[in-house]
Amino acid sequence: MAGRTSASASTQIGQTLARLGEEFLAWVRTLASAAVYATLIVTFGFQVARVEGQSMAPTLEDQDRLIVNKLVYRIADPRRGDIVMLYYPINPDKSFVKRVIAEEGDTVRIVDGHVSVNDVPLSDEHIPAEYRSHDDWGPQVIPEGYYFVMGDHRNNSSDSRHWGMVPKKYIIGKVQLRWWPLPTAKVFE
Repeated sequence: MAGRTSASASTQIGQTLARLGEEFLAWVRTLASAAVYATLIVTFGFQVARVEGQSMAPTLEDQDRLIVNKLVYRIADPRRGDIVMLYYPINPDKSFVKRVIAEEGDTVRIVDGHVSVNDVPLSDEHIPAEYRSHDDWGPQVIPEGYYFVMGDHRNNSSDSRHWGMVPKKYIIGKVQLRWWPLPTAKVFE
């Protein structure tokens, strides 16, 4: 009888170890799949970003956390007013967040800080008086395949006024969501 009990116990232990091994492999496959999906989503779909600095204040503040939609500009072009993440044209290892002011073919002119696109004053009531600049720039026609971008904190922003137009290939994606800090979470159209 003792021989059968230990054989039966050995069989049970073997079956338990086999089930644990199968379960472990299932977990490994699930985690590997999740890692592949996450990599694909981050590479081709969405990116998490952090604002560094005040150039987009008051719309975005230093250390705000964002979700950037990288897919949207594969099927459509950036439009005036979009908040975008882009590679810095002078050093593409860095990225910035700015607002698209003008598209290819548009003429931009700034007089005493007031921006006009195609001789139409830009509606920028979202920019408080203390954030406005008083500089002059242009007029300049935006070349094909390029965009003119500015920060919302006009008197504290390094942007197209300083380093020129941004090629479309340098625009990473559209800022869709500020998710942190939670009290100021916002979806951007």
